Amino acid sequence: MRRDEDMPAKIVGVATIASAAAISLATVALFAVPPASYGSGNGAADEERGKILFERRCTGCHSLDQNKEGPHLRDVYERKAGTVTSFQYSDAVRAAQITWDEALLDKWLTDTESVIPNNDMAFRVPSAEERADIIAFLRSTGRASPRQ
Repeated sequence: MRRDEDMPAKIVGVATIASAAAISLATVALFAVPPASYGSGNGAADEERGKILFERRCTGCHSLDQNKEGPHLRDVYERKAGTVTSFQYSDAVRAAQITWDEALLDKWLTDTESVIPNNDMAFRVPSAEERADIIAFLRSTGRASPRQ
């Protein structure tokens, strides 16, 4: 008879654990990916969503106007790699003979080593949509911006 009396407490305990796990997963999902309302939803790159993603994912090492762990990124679009004179690039990036365009930035954010082997940046953006949004934002902030 004792076992039957303990049963409701065990069920409540399991339900509590399941609820806590669901809340934890929901919290992770909330902060891991920006809400769909930030994007255009039509598959086109979204500068506004790109700005949010840049602020969340890139500003630990980069800013638009000041060098940090990485070089400033304003005007990165159509800039030759390794040419911000106030930043100390790796030898590999300094020697690279590339100019950043949409295709190269996409490849860089996918796998930096595939663009410039032995660079100092160990970061990836696995989502093609997020890469496109970040690139759209970076393009919009520089002199190559279609708005300027």
